[in-house]
Amino acid sequence: MGKIRVLTIDDSALMRQVLAELLSKDPAIEVIGSAPDPYVAREKIKTLNPDVLTLDVEMPKMDGLTFLEKLMRGRPMPVIMVSSLTEAGCQTTLRALELGAVDFITKPKIDLREGMDNLADDLIAKVKGAATACIRRGSSASGQNGARPAVLSSAMIKTTDMIIAIGSSTGGTEAVKEVLQVLPPNTPPVLITQHMPERFTKTWADRMNQLCRISVKEAEDGDSVLPGHALIAPGNYHMTLVRSGARYSVRINQNEPVNRHRPSVDVMFDSVAQYAGGNAVGVILTGMGGDGARGLLRMKEAGAYTIAQDEASCVVFGMPKEAIKLGAAEIVRPLNEIATTILTHVTRA
Repeated sequence: MGKIRVLTIDDSALMRQVLAELLSKDPAIEVIGSAPDPYVAREKIKTLNPDVLTLDVEMPKMDGLTFLEKLMRGRPMPVIMVSSLTEAGCQTTLRALELGAVDFITKPKIDLREGMDNLADDLIAKVKGAATACIRRGSSASGQNGARPAVLSSAMIKTTDMIIAIGSSTGGTEAVKEVLQVLPPNTPPVLITQHMPERFTKTWADRMNQLCRISVKEAEDGDSVLPGHALIAPGNYHMTLVRSGARYSVRINQNEPVNRHRPSVDVMFDSVAQYAGGNAVGVILTGMGGDGARGLLRMKEAGAYTIAQDEASCVVFGMPKEAIKLGAAEIVRPLNEIATTILTHVTRA
């Protein structure tokens, strides 16, 4: 396989230069060009045929979201968004992921060059992951006249002591949404760890809460784990399950990153294995790397029912692939069957 060919699109000449310098440090990546706006980018995509784009959200002439939507309709390809950490930036980035962007990086608030240097390893990893991604046309929930998907039946669900734990990374915001949107209101408690920075998890949780029948929120330390509720690990914090008598709750901490991640899926899965044992379902969805694979194995060894997303429906098959290789997944299912598979199990449990 040749080098990964990257085109950077940003109205800031400095940002284009910094991105090119950082990406060019990796011998597997070649920055083949840059563009100051989507109109120049469109022509360069035709002539240079890049493998991956980095795309700024805020640009003159045409904003990044409008360009992304047109691109995904006409020539779908891997796109990494370059976003700000503002609330508006979080909302826009989540919309970009709905439209089909693979991943995103955040611009430092101050000292662009030094701040981006600190993100170099993450940026390079995301470009490499994007190059292997399975790209599908954007499928936002609002793209179908705001219609919600049909909710699954709540009949016969047994919620006593059951915990559903879901881990995901690249492509996971949309994958988790597809699972949660069809869960009925009396679904057992759901814990979610998605690799995502601070601020973005709160915005994402609020968005999911609007779209789902179950309640969804960013977890806070000491939150009770309740049926019909999903808790999302906050960015830059690990989330663990704890139990006191018959009561489950979560703890939030900033212990060292695990597998380079905080929050880490392994950390959450390990705690679910310890405190819920066989009264749990573990689900590993699309994502780059191997975080969650060993934790899912520990859940299986503790008696939990474990599910991995199949390769064909993943944006990036890294995390499920590693779990399957370890023998951690009891069953492998396409994304559109995972919610049903979860509910079938908890109904029988």
